[in-house]
Amino acid sequence: MDSSAAPVSSNDNGKIDKPLHVAMLPWLAMGHIYPYFEVAKILAQKGHFVTFINSPKNIDRMPKTPKTLEPFIKLVRLPLPHIEHLPEGAESTMDIPTNKGCYLKLAYEGLQDAVAELLQTSKPDWVFYDFAAGWLPPIAKSLNIPCAHYNITPAWNKCFFDPPKDQIKSNFKLEDMCGPPNWLPFHTTIHLRPYEIIRAFTALKDEETGGSATFDLKKAYSSCDLFLLRTSRELEGEWLDYLADNYKVPVVPVGVLPPSMQIRDAEDEDNNPDWVKIKSWLDTQELSSVVYIGFGSELKLSQQDLTELAHGIELSGLPFFWALKNLKEGSLELPEGFEDRTKERGIVWKTWAPQLKILAHEAIGGCMSHCGSGSVIEKLHYGHVLVTLPYLLDQALFSRALEEKKVAIEVPRNEQDGSFTRDSVAKTLRLAIVDEEGSTYRNNAKEMGKVFSSKDLHNQYIEDFIDTLQKYRRVPSNS
Repeated sequence: MDSSAAPVSSNDNGKIDKPLHVAMLPWLAMGHIYPYFEVAKILAQKGHFVTFINSPKNIDRMPKTPKTLEPFIKLVRLPLPHIEHLPEGAESTMDIPTNKGCYLKLAYEGLQDAVAELLQTSKPDWVFYDFAAGWLPPIAKSLNIPCAHYNITPAWNKCFFDPPKDQIKSNFKLEDMCGPPNWLPFHTTIHLRPYEIIRAFTALKDEETGGSATFDLKKAYSSCDLFLLRTSRELEGEWLDYLADNYKVPVVPVGVLPPSMQIRDAEDEDNNPDWVKIKSWLDTQELSSVVYIGFGSELKLSQQDLTELAHGIELSGLPFFWALKNLKEGSLELPEGFEDRTKERGIVWKTWAPQLKILAHEAIGGCMSHCGSGSVIEKLHYGHVLVTLPYLLDQALFSRALEEKKVAIEVPRNEQDGSFTRDSVAKTLRLAIVDEEGSTYRNNAKEMGKVFSSKDLHNQYIEDFIDTLQKYRRVPSNS
């Protein structure tokens, strides 16, 4: 890459900082690739260079690099090796059932030689690696390249999933994982439930071969020179302090990367036919009355959960916009007559929906979410109270953290098997969106929205993050 076109900046001491070159290798999942790419674009906008590495299909799925940033971002497509039992053409978690994740992990690990060669020839100042790439730091260190673990989830995940060794009992039981962690120097109500842990481990196992995707998180976390997280002190300052004490490396929040920080080419979305149709319907609704329902692009609901969810939405009597893209696969069906019975007050949208534009509309009064990090950040950015229905462990922790802050209410589930009822869905929706009892949650969400949407605050996180990269970069020897 030609660094002559890049601007230079000076630090507080008047010293001129050369532009950085950062290599990035996110995990093979679009939910990881997108936040890595947002950081890549922010670095590029500041005049730094990024080599962004992933599989060919995943890079083709990414949003196009804005034209002004193309000179600063190099997209590198590394083909995955053939792995037995990995479905043909699978390059991402969205291409496979959960129980095939162990083979995707093997394919990811098969990139080691290609990544080592790339790092050796490109000699970046930093390499950012994901939770699944515990194998990358030894390669980087052998080349004298500092490495940063960039984790897209908050610090509380690390505290749960990588507890101190002296806190792990020799007769470790399932209940010991459920928490809240009793070794923390502060009080928290955040916890996991036994059925969530059992379901998570069961989902990962391939019954056909016995294979299971397990990751050495301690190795990934403790091998870095910097610990970067998509979070902020306003969200979890005490968790970040604990992490810094536990890992003995600089722990740097990069901010939550809210929509206001994300960089895109200017597009005339206002004239998009889908948005025109959606907006015309939203314009007919009362202020703060509509619940937006969305569970991301990868979560696959069971038929039972979809049925109870639909009946619960209907029973709530609330106006709703339900982004239900996964229905088009044909394996799931809404209850018979649901759309006819609710057509006067709701929309089931079965293709891609312009989520940010919908969330920004004044008719939206709250959201229902699985509590994936990216999804939560977008919804809280607009100050919307959340009704949560988590499925994965990190989603459950985020849900409990937001409940603790009284900006979200989780749909109650059966403690034995994790099932829920239509009545619990309806009651929770009404509590969060319209009942007087839920007004505290709605007000708190609006206050949190002011923090999440503050450009000044999140710009400062980015400045501090880049200053830290400059401070700890290695000065090449003259030899």
